[in-house]
Amino acid sequence: MNHGCRKCRRETTKLFLKGERCFSPKCAVTTRPFPPGQHGPSSYTKLSEYGKQLREKQKVKKVYGINETSLRNYYTKASNKPGDTSENLVQLLESRLDSIIYRLGVAPSKSTARQMVSHRFFRVNKRIVNIPSHIITSASEISPNENKKVIFGDKVNLPSWISFDAKTKIIKLKNLPNKDEIELPFDINLVIEYYSR
Repeated sequence: MNHGCRKCRRETTKLFLKGERCFSPKCAVTTRPFPPGQHGPSSYTKLSEYGKQLREKQKVKKVYGINETSLRNYYTKASNKPGDTSENLVQLLESRLDSIIYRLGVAPSKSTARQMVSHRFFRVNKRIVNIPSHIITSASEISPNENKKVIFGDKVNLPSWISFDAKTKIIKLKNLPNKDEIELPFDINLVIEYYSR
């Protein structure tokens, strides 16, 4: 079974790691809605509050393709900013370059978006950036690397916080998204509770 699909089954929810496959009948969470293991579906003990927090934290790491150190650093930055920490954390994660590229619809999954950035498909303020975690601000202008083939296609589902100029191919972050604007496959509040223990 595909590695990304196993991650979704482990969390028993769709993390949308495999793009189109996640929306098809072939989605592993749809066909086998129980955690992977040689014994198939079984009765699992109810998770404690700490266990629930831990599971949600794992989901965030899998969705954004980051490690524990990176997520903890994002949490520290979010908690040091004024306002709601959970909102700040979502905004930090969603203002990463790979997240913007994924939300734009250029890449079918976040892992593909990370790969495209790593392979130098995009410029930020006319300079090639190959770091997926590069933070985009409202002053940033993202454009495709003219030496790479980037297919933009139809932008019908373009999020309200991102703008795209079809003529110049310039992508901008209009504003930081509200956490309620995004359909998140995890409970960000439980993640905050985990780190604020």
